[in-house]
Amino acid sequence: MASSSHADDVSDAQTGKKSKKTKNQVDESELLTVPDGWKEPAFTKDDNPRGLLEESSFATLFPKYREAYLKECWPLVEKALGEEYIKPSLDLIEGSMTVCTTKKTFDPYAIVRARDLIKLLARSVPFEQAMRILQDDVACDIIKIGTLVRNRERFVKRRQRLIGPKGSTLKALELLTNCYVMVQGNTVSALGPYSGLKEVRKVVMDTMKNIHPIYNIKTLMIKRELSKDPDLRMQCWERFLPNFRHKNLSKRKEPKKKSVKKEYTPFPPAQPESKVDKELATGEFFLRESVKRRKKMEEIKVKQAEALTKKQEKRNKAFIPPKEKPLMKKTVKAPTEGKLDIEALKEKVKKAKTKKLGAPPVNPAPPSSSTSNKKKKNKNKG
Repeated sequence: MASSSHADDVSDAQTGKKSKKTKNQVDESELLTVPDGWKEPAFTKDDNPRGLLEESSFATLFPKYREAYLKECWPLVEKALGEEYIKPSLDLIEGSMTVCTTKKTFDPYAIVRARDLIKLLARSVPFEQAMRILQDDVACDIIKIGTLVRNRERFVKRRQRLIGPKGSTLKALELLTNCYVMVQGNTVSALGPYSGLKEVRKVVMDTMKNIHPIYNIKTLMIKRELSKDPDLRMQCWERFLPNFRHKNLSKRKEPKKKSVKKEYTPFPPAQPESKVDKELATGEFFLRESVKRRKKMEEIKVKQAEALTKKQEKRNKAFIPPKEKPLMKKTVKAPTEGKLDIEALKEKVKKAKTKKLGAPPVNPAPPSSSTSNKKKKNKNKG
C-alpha cells in the first residue's frame, strides 16, 4: 500500500511540473506579442521630481556645406529642445554642435535623444524629420557603409542601386518599414520604429554585399501581408517566403595548358649521360683519332649539302611564275535533253517588234523641210 501511494505522489509531482512548464510557455508567448493599440505611458515630471544629479553633454562635428542650413534652422532646434529642458549650442568657428542638460531636466533619456538629433542634422537629415527622434516610439540608426566595399567604383554603383532609379527603391523601403532613410556620402541614416530600423539595416548591408535590394523588398511585402492575417501571426512563415539562391555567373577561366603534377618519389632523378658515356655506348670511344675526324668531316659535309639545297630552293622560288587565273568565265552549256519550242520563240519576237520601247515624246517635233520637199517631188513624178 505504501509503495502505491508513493508512486501516486511521484506521478502527481511530474504532472505538476509539466503543467507549470506549459503555463510558463503560454506566458512567454503572450509577452512576445504586444496588444494592438497599446502605448507606453509618457515620462512626466512626477516620475522624477528632483531632476538629475549631474550635468551631461554631447558634441558632434558637422561638414562645412551644412553650416548655412543649420544657421537657418537653429532657432527651431532651440525651441524643440527647450521643451525637454536641454540647452543646445552651435559653434560655427569650430564647426560643432553641443547639447547639455540643465537643472530643470527631469527625463534622463532626453539628452540621448538630443545627441541623436544633432547627429542626424550633421548627416544632412532635414530638421522636419530629425525632430521626430524626440518622440518615445522613434529611434535612429546611422549605418556606416564606406568601409564595406574596397573598390570605389563598385561602392558608388551599389550605393546607387540602394537608391534606385529616381529614388524608387528607397521610397519602397521607406513605405514597407515606416522609416525615413537618407543616403549621404559614406553613411545611411534611418529614422523610425525599432522593428523598421532592423529591416533597413539588413537591406543596406545586403546591398553592399552585392545582394539586390529588390529581393529583400519582395520578402518584406510578403511579411506585411502575412502579418494582417490573425491566424498566421503565431505560425512559421518560412514556407511562404521566397528562397533566392545566389548564382555565381563569373566562372574562373581554366588555363589552356594544364600542368599534371607528377607522383612524389623520395629518390632523386637519374643523372644525365655524359659525352664519354654516349661514345662508350655507340663504340666511338675505342676508334682512332683519324677515324673520328673523318667521321666528323663527313657529318659536316652532309649538313652543308642540305643547307645548300634549301638555299637554292629559296632562290628559285622568286623565278617561278604564279598561276594565272583564266580570263573567260566558263559558260554553262544549255541542256540538250529538252527540245526548243520554235513557235513560242517566233511569237515572242513578233510581240517585241510591235511594242514601242520608251515613253512617247511629249511635244512631237515638226516635220523637217527636207522630208516635205521629197514628198512634193514624188507627187510631181506621179
